[in-house]
Amino acid sequence: MRVKRGNVNRKKHKKVLKITKGFKGGRGTIFRAAMQAMMRALKRAYKDRRIKKRDFRALWITRINAAVQQEGISYSKFINGLNKAGITLNRKMLAEIAVNDQNAFSQIVKQAVAAI
Repeated sequence: MRVKRGNVNRKKHKKVLKITKGFKGGRGTIFRAAMQAMMRALKRAYKDRRIKKRDFRALWITRINAAVQQEGISYSKFINGLNKAGITLNRKMLAEIAVNDQNAFSQIVKQAVAAI
């Protein structure tokens, strides 16, 4: 007796085509092209979830640096002052404060400068 894979193949194809729904051209409708597109998309999604963390940290540092430059101090001296003052705010929160509450940020900068 031979083994027929009709149901198994159909389920596999439907699963792949569901993931690739909305892809351009045959990449969303033709199984072979869709399979390649799906594998590439999943690989990039995995990689970019890690890259996103680096990108956001760089953004926060850029925002903090810009705010600290207006106060007349460098980023590295500011971070050093925070560590010496015992202020344990992460870069995400510092960037949020720098953008939304400049008075509070200038107070933090003053404490960091005093600790240097």
